[in-house]
Amino acid sequence: MFYAKHSWLAGCEVSNAFYCFPCLLFQSTEVLWTTTGVRDLKHLSEKCKRHESSCSHLDNSMKLKLFGRVSIAEQLDEGYRAGIRRHNEEVTKNRHILSRIIDCVKFCGAFELALRGYDESEGSVNPGIFCGLVDFVASLDGALREHLETATVFKGTSKTVHNELLDCMLSVAREQIIKDAQKSAFLSIQADETTDISTQSQLVLVLRYIDDKHNVQERFFEFIPLRSATSESVATALRECLAAIIPEDQKSKLICQAYDGAKVMRGTTAGVQRKIKDVYPNAHYIHCYAHELNLIVQQATSHISKVRIFFSDLGGFASFFSRSPNRTAVLDKVVAHRLPTSSNVRWNFHSQTINTVFEHREDLIQCFENIRDSGDFDPSTIREAGAMAMLLEHQDFKFFLELFHLIMPHVDLLYAKLQKKNIDSVHIKGSIQQFEKDIQNIRNSLHSMGEQSSGSLPAKRRRVLSSEDRQRVAEEVCNTILGHIRERFSFTDHLVCATLLQGDRFEEHHKSFPEAALHSTLKAYPMLNGRKLKTELGLIYSKEEFRACCGAMELFQLFMENNVEEVFSETVTLLKIIITTPMTTAEAERCFLTLKRIKTFLRNTMTQERLNALAMLSMEKRLVCEMTDFNQKVIEKFAGLKERRAQFMFK
Repeated sequence: MFYAKHSWLAGCEVSNAFYCFPCLLFQSTEVLWTTTGVRDLKHLSEKCKRHESSCSHLDNSMKLKLFGRVSIAEQLDEGYRAGIRRHNEEVTKNRHILSRIIDCVKFCGAFELALRGYDESEGSVNPGIFCGLVDFVASLDGALREHLETATVFKGTSKTVHNELLDCMLSVAREQIIKDAQKSAFLSIQADETTDISTQSQLVLVLRYIDDKHNVQERFFEFIPLRSATSESVATALRECLAAIIPEDQKSKLICQAYDGAKVMRGTTAGVQRKIKDVYPNAHYIHCYAHELNLIVQQATSHISKVRIFFSDLGGFASFFSRSPNRTAVLDKVVAHRLPTSSNVRWNFHSQTINTVFEHREDLIQCFENIRDSGDFDPSTIREAGAMAMLLEHQDFKFFLELFHLIMPHVDLLYAKLQKKNIDSVHIKGSIQQFEKDIQNIRNSLHSMGEQSSGSLPAKRRRVLSSEDRQRVAEEVCNTILGHIRERFSFTDHLVCATLLQGDRFEEHHKSFPEAALHSTLKAYPMLNGRKLKTELGLIYSKEEFRACCGAMELFQLFMENNVEEVFSETVTLLKIIITTPMTTAEAERCFLTLKRIKTFLRNTMTQERLNALAMLSMEKRLVCEMTDFNQKVIEKFAGLKERRAQFMFK
C-alpha cells in the first residue's frame, strides 16, 4: 500500500527500514531517509508527507526525472548553449523566408503561372513572374529583402528548391485528402483516360466524399501515367492508387465507380469496372449523367479504324476555317453558317459538326472551290481546300457522315432525357428501350444506305470500301453503341434509392409506402438496416417540415443542423450514399465539374513529374488556403530532406 502511494519509497530487507530512492541516489543531507532509514511504521505516513514537502526531496526528484535528458556539454559549456540559441534564431529566420517563398509558389500554382522565367540572371529586365513576385514580396518584407541580398548558400529561388517545394506541397495536400476520405462514411471515384498536349496517356482520378463539415467534396487526386490504354493497365493503376487511399478494412466504403472515357470500359468480364469490383465489392459501376453521351459513343466506336479516321477528318473542317479570318469570310459568304469550334472541353462538338457538315455539304464543296479559284490565298490554303473538297465527295466519308447523322440525334435525345430532375429507373429503362429500338431501325436500314452510296467512284482516286464492307462496319458501330449503352445503364438501383428521399414525393409515399423501392435499395446496399430504415422513412413522410426539402443534400443538411443524425441514423447513411454517388447535373449537390477543369488544365505544357503538384495547387487551391498550417507542414517536410536538415531543423 505504501509503495503504491509513494513511488519514491524504497525498502531494504537487510536493515528492515524504508528509504527515499531519489535522496539516496543523489546523497541528500537528510540522514533519516538516506542512512539510518525509517522503522517507525506507526508514524510512517506522517513522515512521508513531511518528507515529500521538503526542498531537498523535490530537488532530488526533479534531478531523477531529468536524468540523462540534459546534455552534459550544454550544462558545462555556456558557449555551446549560445551556439544553440544562434542556430535556432537562424532556423526561425530561414523558416520565415521559406514560408514567403511557399506563398509565392502557391500563388503561381493557383493561377497557373510559370515558375521559371526567360532570363533569371541578376539585372534581367524579364526575370519571369515568379522572380518578379518574390522581388515584390521582398519590397514589403525586410527580412526577405535582406536574405535575397546576402544569401550565399540557400537563396530559395532555384529550380531545385522549386521542385522540392512542389513535391512537399503535393505530399501535404494528398495526406489531407486521404485523411478526409478515410474519415468519410462512403467514397466514390471518377476516372478518365485522356491524352495531354505532349501525347502522354494520362489517367485522371477524382475522389468524391462528404467531409467532416458535412459538405460534399470532389477532390482531384492525381494524374497517373499509363503504359497503355488497355483495361488491364487502367485497372492496375487504379488498384494501386486506391490501395494507398482505402485501408484493407475499409474496402466496403467504396460505393461507386464512374468513368467519363469509354474505350476501355467495354466487357462485363474484362472491363475496368469488373476488375475494380472484384476487389471492392460495393463499387457499383454507374454512369455519371454529367458525361456527354455523344462523346462516349464516339470514343466507344473509335476502336474501328474507319470510324476513327472519319472523326479525325471531321475535325479538320473547323480547324481549317478557324486558322484564318479570310477563310471564315468565304465560309460566311457561301455557306452562311459557322462550323462548331473544336475544343477538348466542348463535348457536343462532334454531334454539332456532323449535323452542320451533312446539311451544308454541297455549300462547303462550293466554298472550297471558291477558295481554290479566287487567287487570294496562299498555296498551302489552296492545297488544303482541294483536299477538303475531295474528302466531302469521297464515298466512305459520305456514308459515315450519313450514318452518324442518323445516330447522333438519338444519342443527344437520350442524354437530354437523362438530365431531367425527376429521373428514375422506370424512366431510364423506357428511354433505353426506345433508344435501342431507334438504333435497331437504323441498323436494319443499312442495306438501303449502302446501295444509295455505292454509285460511281469519284474522279480523284482514293481507296474506297465496298458496299458490303460499309454495311459490315456500320453494323459493328450499331452493335458497339447498343452494347455500351446497355452496360452503362445496367445498374440503376441508386436512382430508385433517390426516389425514397425526394421531398415532393413524401406526401405520396405517406399514403402508400414505396415497398418496391425500399427492397431495391436494401438489395443494392446491404449495409443498411431495413427495418429501422423503414420506420425512419415512415416518420419522415408523415412530417410536413421535411416535404419542403429539395434534394438529398438539403435534407442531409437539415438533419446535421438539428443534430438528429442519431435519431435517423439509417436515413442519414442512405443520404450519404446518394450524395456520394455522382448522378445528374440537375441536382444542386452535383459535382463541381472537376473532370472538365482537369482536361482544360492538361492543355498547359509541363513535365509529368511536376504535373500533379501544379494541378493540385491550381484545382484544389481552396483546400490549400483552408489549411491554416499548410506552410508549416510543407516546411517540416522540406526540413526533413537530408541536405536541408541543418538549415531548417531546431536543436
